[in-house]
Amino acid sequence: MKVMLRRNNIGHLVVYVAKKDLEEEVVKEEETTDGKVMTLANGWELAFDKLEEPLSLPKTVEARRIA
Repeated sequence: MKVMLRRNNIGHLVVYVAKKDLEEEVVKEEETTDGKVMTLANGWELAFDKLEEPLSLPKTVEARRIA
């Protein structure tokens, strides 16, 4: 699914999922062998492949929901 990554007014990373009309803060980030996994405040875990570091935001990227 396509998601948009951006920073909110207080500087926290936020993920917006347009198809679900969902916007949540990222509460945890993990590096894996395949890329990065971000845990959202609502408990969703999203896997991202090939995110460049440092992130230039806002950015629309492809993600997979794993939990």
